Amino acid sequence: MSKQKNVTFASLVIALGIIYGDIGTSPLYVLNAVVHGKIIEEKLILGALSCIIWTLTLQTTVKYVWLTLKADNKGEGGIFSLYALVRRQRRWLVLPAMIGGAALLADGMITPPISVTSAIEGLRQMPVFSQIEQSTIVYIVLGILVVLFFLQQFGTDSIGKLFGPIMFLWFAMLFVVGSGHLLDDLYIFKALSPHYAIELLTTYHKGFWILGAVFLCTTGAEALYSDLGHCGRSNVRISWIYVKTCLIINYLGQGAWLLANYNGKIFDTDKGSVFYSLMPSWFLIPGIVIATAAAIIASQALISGSFTLISESMRLNLWPKFRISYPTEERGQLYIPAINFLLFIGCCGITIYFQTEAHMEAAYGLAITLCMLATSILFANFLISHRVNSALIYLYLAVYLTIELSFLFANLDKFPHGGFVTLIVGGALFGIMYVWYRARKIKNRYVEFVRMEHYIPQIQELSNDRGVPKTATHLVYMTSANNPKEIEHKIIYSILNKKPKRADIYWFVHVDTLDDPYSADYSVEHIIPNDIIRVELRLGFRVEPRINLMFRKVVEDLVNNKEVNITSRYESLERNNVVGDFQFIVMEKYLSQDNELPFFERVIMKLYFWVKELSLSEERGFGLDPSNVTVEKFPLIVSPIPDLNLKRLPEL
Repeated sequence: MSKQKNVTFASLVIALGIIYGDIGTSPLYVLNAVVHGKIIEEKLILGALSCIIWTLTLQTTVKYVWLTLKADNKGEGGIFSLYALVRRQRRWLVLPAMIGGAALLADGMITPPISVTSAIEGLRQMPVFSQIEQSTIVYIVLGILVVLFFLQQFGTDSIGKLFGPIMFLWFAMLFVVGSGHLLDDLYIFKALSPHYAIELLTTYHKGFWILGAVFLCTTGAEALYSDLGHCGRSNVRISWIYVKTCLIINYLGQGAWLLANYNGKIFDTDKGSVFYSLMPSWFLIPGIVIATAAAIIASQALISGSFTLISESMRLNLWPKFRISYPTEERGQLYIPAINFLLFIGCCGITIYFQTEAHMEAAYGLAITLCMLATSILFANFLISHRVNSALIYLYLAVYLTIELSFLFANLDKFPHGGFVTLIVGGALFGIMYVWYRARKIKNRYVEFVRMEHYIPQIQELSNDRGVPKTATHLVYMTSANNPKEIEHKIIYSILNKKPKRADIYWFVHVDTLDDPYSADYSVEHIIPNDIIRVELRLGFRVEPRINLMFRKVVEDLVNNKEVNITSRYESLERNNVVGDFQFIVMEKYLSQDNELPFFERVIMKLYFWVKELSLSEERGFGLDPSNVTVEKFPLIVSPIPDLNLKRLPEL
């Protein structure tokens, strides 16, 4: 059963601050993107608003708020949580999971620049700043991004409490500003009918391609699902009623203002913003301040979500291991320096390259459509696993694949205007995930496991052979063998052959990553009591594998239960009850020259070891203390050369 959080006014306000930043700041730029370079007319405005309203209804409300939130993984959401629920059904489902994850991360690089830039460009609405240079706006945006990413290392626990009230104020402002212009043209309410959306797409000149701009209104829908664990399903659903109402009223207000003031004319989006034009001049400064604060909160949500996304992919073996730190005690709040730097460079690069919010719109949305398609495929498999009527599953796929493929094709029009940037970034991120996943599959094909019982007598004999120098009182190996009766041949070779390692107790530790997000338990098998012990750590995909601390806890429990004696076996130390030393042996692989792989797999393995050089070492990836770790390098011969044509010549 999932963990349900109680619904209170405070929890609803917190939900506003955590999950609605991206979708909540879309009124800053959506209508600008729709009317850019077009003559304002009733068919365009009513049709575009109808598309926006029904996109928020079908895509955000029905698909995400109503349906996808049901796929909670013990209270947690997000594309990798959904993948963890269905990954045992079909192996190929890892591909949509990786595509969706890469697209979300690419989205995290463009949301901060477009949100902050569109907020700061509101300065142009003020007479005193009407001639402000775009380069000055870029410098202000870069300054905000520098501060934002610098503060990530300290966590957001203290200032995070302000996010909810600020976003509550933001949505209230959207409602008030929008409703103040509804009387400009009461016919604007006709946009509630889907008839005008259909008419725009079928009869307006290049009407279908307007979907690329309309899609920007729902780009934050994925965050509703990703942040399920922080807020709870009920809080998300109830707060969405308030959010959607404020968004639609503001969009209608913008449309009514455009029809009342620019009917038959072109609104110059380079010199002004439809959103800020709704505000009275005396309110512009507080309006810009609130909008900038909302944009920063939206950026923070995407950055935090990216950290969570990468930590999950690391635990699911879809991403190289990077160092994770926990700046606060708040559950789920983490900081990954390498990802923070990657996002910072990406955000600054996009800001400098595109300069204006209008140009960023051209790149925005193309990648996230791929994420939504991936979610649809994974959720359909979730429905299959819950034995939902197949007719309903086909109906779901027919409706949402049609909608999302339409958005994808409409967004392809953005490709030459900047969409290629996010696709290149997303493609590179997908490439890293695919190489990491595929290389692991190639390696696993050639990992040799042997039966443990065949080597127990030899290990016991070695343990009692005082002629061999003792390596450690306790020797600990990390094993990937899922079967407790098996062990990798390389570990047996390390103990008995390479350089015999005598110890009093041999420990074999196996980590099993579970589909449950926060499980943390263990089991112990005494293969030979007080001689050979196997420890199975069962950890959820959101639990950091701090093996050093976890193993120490296991040993303490065993000692308290009198299941093991960890006192040193050296006579002088044993008399004084001195605890024996623990030594971890980590096996680090390198690609042997004795390989004959197909070209594609050889490229994959080369890229894998190159990426591995940039990631955490094996011992740090397991959370081990380097002071008591010995790293042993061994060749990875994934495909031995079958026959070496070498002949001996006769002696002279």
